[in-house]
Amino acid sequence: MRNILRIFAIRREERMLATVLLLLLLALNAIVIAHYYSLFTPLQKYYWPLFIRNFHISGFDPITLSVVSDWSAGYNVFRHPLLAFFMYPAYLLNQALMFITGINCAIFIVAAMQVSSAFYADIFLYRILREITLLDRFGSTLLVALYQSFAFIMLAAMVPDHFIFSSMMLILSLYVTGRRLASRRPMKIWQTIVYFVFTAGTSLNNGLKVFLSALFVNRRKFFHPAFLLLAVLLPSLLLWGIARWEYRVLVYPTEQARHKAKAKKEAARKKAAEFAKAQRDSVILAQGKTPEPAKNTKAKPKRKVAGAPIAKKGFLSWTDVTTPRWESLVENVFGEGIQLHKDYLLQDVLRKRPMIVHYTMATNYIVEAIIVLLFIFGILCGLRNTFLWSCMAYFLLDMTLHVGLGFGLNEAYIMTAHWAYVIPIAMAFFLRLINPQFAWIFRSIIIIITSFLFGWNITLVCQFLT
Repeated sequence: MRNILRIFAIRREERMLATVLLLLLLALNAIVIAHYYSLFTPLQKYYWPLFIRNFHISGFDPITLSVVSDWSAGYNVFRHPLLAFFMYPAYLLNQALMFITGINCAIFIVAAMQVSSAFYADIFLYRILREITLLDRFGSTLLVALYQSFAFIMLAAMVPDHFIFSSMMLILSLYVTGRRLASRRPMKIWQTIVYFVFTAGTSLNNGLKVFLSALFVNRRKFFHPAFLLLAVLLPSLLLWGIARWEYRVLVYPTEQARHKAKAKKEAARKKAAEFAKAQRDSVILAQGKTPEPAKNTKAKPKRKVAGAPIAKKGFLSWTDVTTPRWESLVENVFGEGIQLHKDYLLQDVLRKRPMIVHYTMATNYIVEAIIVLLFIFGILCGLRNTFLWSCMAYFLLDMTLHVGLGFGLNEAYIMTAHWAYVIPIAMAFFLRLINPQFAWIFRSIIIIITSFLFGWNITLVCQFLT
């Protein structure tokens, strides 16, 4: 327990960085709280429609606010099997604060969780850069600043969704992975289970990354029958069983009741419409006129918000095989995820935003190209480093899911917090190995890009919210 608490202690070297990060994260969350305070703090009977209908920042979902306000298994239980249970203590705290203050404090409680998660994600990233990649203090601080300037890293720390919680757990897992590789100590069964439960419980596909870490650290020992059974197979089956139980007991009855209520409401609406038409027709007939036949109203074609899936049922219904990959990489993955587009600013692709939006300034593409090139240079410089390959395994898993299979490709930028930490980690290998005579040039470039991204993204976020 002492070792677990020690990992969250802020060291002397980190205090200045920690102070600046904390002030930045508090300011960003204060903007969101100020924007939604009058709408979300009054006590309500039903919180779900309040948050879902009124919260609009890109495609993020305010489900966490609803769960903390009035607990339910509100998340998709097959994608976030334990997340609702992780939020239960926050819900109990909110109930107590509601009784004391007379307002709904969910936005404050969730903001506190977001700030702490984003804060430690940055601290653990700094420790990776310092202790694992062996980059100097200034370079590590610079790369953490670059990472935090990315648009959807900032937004993940501000919006009441699950991405920042996943990000913190993933970066912590990589930090532990790096330390185990450096000390040549294996990943223990209990460690693998704990990281898997918290990571996969928050977002199921990220649990695979914990197993990838265990594979890189343990190597052949990963395939030992005891490890495979106790650390991999058994936790996976239990988590999937919990997700199925959760759906059957907590979600399915609610869905059925909602469908019945909707069908009843629709039947009542049709009956009322038919009765009204009959009344109008009777008046027209009494006047000696012929009633007009009912108009054949065709539903408007739905706006295209995703490409065609591999199949229309099950998990494959979430895939996308027709959305253009290159444009998605340029404009969404390495585009919107890092620097916001001015057009359709923070709009939801399910509402108004097209799947592909282009920048109107060449500067944005130049910044994106430089970041991608430095990322590639870093990968090339760290090709022989096992830790970098463990990081790249995380990245490649996400790219396979989102770009390869097309899971969430129409808004891939929302998942930026699940993989973007790989960019500064890879860059660290480049900055560490480059000739010191030229290092200042590239560090100056990173300083300029970081300053531009902070100015660009914060200005647009404030413009949207204020």
